[in-house]
Amino acid sequence: MLDLNDSSYYLNREISWLRFNSRVLTESTRKELPLLERLKFLAIYATNLDEFYMIRVAGLKQLFTAGVIETGTDQKTPLDQLREIRTYLSNEKEIVENSYSEIISELSKEGLFVKDYGELDEKLTQASDEYFFSNILPVIVPIAVNATHPFPHLNNLSFSLAVKLQDEQNEEHFKFGMIRIPRVLPRYFQASDNTYVPIESIVEKHAEEIFPGYKLVACAPFRITRNADMVIEEEEADDLMMIMEQGLKLRRKGAFVRLNIREGADPDIIEFLNSHMQIFTKDIYEYKIPLNLGALWQVVGNKDFASLLLPPYNPKLLPPLDDNESIFKTISKNDILLFHPYESFDPVLKLIKEASKDPKVISIRMTLYRVEKNSQIVQALIDAANDGKQVTAMVELKARFDEENNLHWARALETAGAHVIYGITGFKVHAKVAQIIRQEDNKLKFYMHLATGNYNGGTAKIYTDVSYFTCKEDFAKDTTTFFHILSGFSKNRRLENLSMSPTQIKPKIISLINNEAKMGKDGKIIAKMNSLVDQDVIKALYNASMQGVKINLIIRGICCLKPGIEGISENITVKSIIGKYLEHARVFYFKNSEPTMFISSADWMPRNLERRLELMTPIFDRPLQQKLFEILQLQLNDNMLSWELQNSGDYTKTPLKEEEKAINNHIVLENYMNKIYKAHQKDAPLNKAEKLTKKLFKES
Repeated sequence: MLDLNDSSYYLNREISWLRFNSRVLTESTRKELPLLERLKFLAIYATNLDEFYMIRVAGLKQLFTAGVIETGTDQKTPLDQLREIRTYLSNEKEIVENSYSEIISELSKEGLFVKDYGELDEKLTQASDEYFFSNILPVIVPIAVNATHPFPHLNNLSFSLAVKLQDEQNEEHFKFGMIRIPRVLPRYFQASDNTYVPIESIVEKHAEEIFPGYKLVACAPFRITRNADMVIEEEEADDLMMIMEQGLKLRRKGAFVRLNIREGADPDIIEFLNSHMQIFTKDIYEYKIPLNLGALWQVVGNKDFASLLLPPYNPKLLPPLDDNESIFKTISKNDILLFHPYESFDPVLKLIKEASKDPKVISIRMTLYRVEKNSQIVQALIDAANDGKQVTAMVELKARFDEENNLHWARALETAGAHVIYGITGFKVHAKVAQIIRQEDNKLKFYMHLATGNYNGGTAKIYTDVSYFTCKEDFAKDTTTFFHILSGFSKNRRLENLSMSPTQIKPKIISLINNEAKMGKDGKIIAKMNSLVDQDVIKALYNASMQGVKINLIIRGICCLKPGIEGISENITVKSIIGKYLEHARVFYFKNSEPTMFISSADWMPRNLERRLELMTPIFDRPLQQKLFEILQLQLNDNMLSWELQNSGDYTKTPLKEEEKAINNHIVLENYMNKIYKAHQKDAPLNKAEKLTKKLFKES
């Protein structure tokens, strides 16, 4: 009898993530992309890898220390996974170095330079020297390490230079120390409009002036990574804000998990550092190129060289949201669905801003997971609270790496008089929902916004996400219940039309999959998400595939499902899209369900389905269903940005067949929105503009 629990049917979660990051890295090697666009992907790759080591590798190390034998559906031990990760990253290091070197070399031909201090001409050398004495020397911290000066505390991702010094009075006497480069300094000194100098190369040149009386024998820039996963012990009697603040301090003291250091570093320096850090040798990575590639955004942001980026796209404000009509009146006429960043995020902002000022609005409720530092949405909530409106904000303090920003906004909201909820004990609140209650004709009317992405105007310009506006009464009841669950005591409460995790989304998804399985070859599933890990969902997909259901998965990142297993997953394809925009939307199509389309804040991972509060929203309106379906079809047809998952776990670039039209779904959607916008600007009837949709998708 077939056992779908067999570990050979599943891909490892961590290696699948590394392969995703490799696809990001590959974008940095694509010669057809503009140079700064390639540099941007290199920065994203490095930042992703930092977080992977801080969280995933650190977690595996803890499991290994605790004696855990097996983890995950593939049943690999923590030690097995750590070995695979180290081998994988060691093999990839050369690609990273070659990509960086090639991009920097090509940029120099365009007149944009990243140079070490020793490569500068006299004028730029003088500018760097002046910058050292005026801006660097006053804030750097020279540290001696000896019997009276203990090894210092180093913050996570801190950047320093380790030095080996020789006493000028006693040449046989060597000392070790370091120079800490504080975060207040930029990663690169911009010596001129077109030249960037790594800070460490300037500091190294002046090291003997920092340690007078000593000769510099050897110097090596290094960067450390600590365990940054906070485990918060929540107790009902405790103040969660205080616990979070303590957790943030502990994060800075997490165990060392990785050391990045310049290749060719003096062995004595490496021994000196590791005698204090105790990092496993396989977690010490030596690089020929500058460390901290995540800081390359400083170079990418040079506006004088914007021509070396992909052409910017201005998100479009399209009918029916492009006039001065009240947004409440617009939503009252019809439900509205937007696909960001092609369609502007401004209507979301307008909804909250207008609600904050509208005298008919009596209440605003919303969840806040990741918001930008200068959030207009949160400011509108503060204004509403100051105006006497009932404001309820669920501020998720456990949103990883956004905790400090969320603490700041939580305090500001409370000060204004808003009711702030800090989370549910034992769960993260990851749902994206806003509810506005308005007094109309002596009755209360409810307006809802449900989304796949965060209330963050910054990321809404680079993440693809779905926004849905409605005033459906059934959804009003469910969103009211949802906010009551957040703010009160509530056991076993269920939503009727929306689905909520941890109790409803997973059973609903499995039920929808099983329903397609019953239809056999007439069944069809298209599911777009960030990650697929949950074993129960994967088993349901395998079973549906065995019944003949055609399943197309569009999964940007982790996928533990193996396509193409004979007799099991032959009817399943998995595609990953990597390009100009970060694919973040979760959209699901089930051919034989009613309705056929759903959007959600939740990926199909155990953490989303079992350990978070998430929402899944059915889309009933036929035109909106059609819009989502056409977007999914376009992405399935993409042959420029897409990768196909093989049975082995490897991904191959989708080949462009002979005489086949090139389809880059990001460009198609940009062009489509531009055409609708221009047609409407020319006072063309709206239905004529909308007819462009089918024509464009048909052509693609």
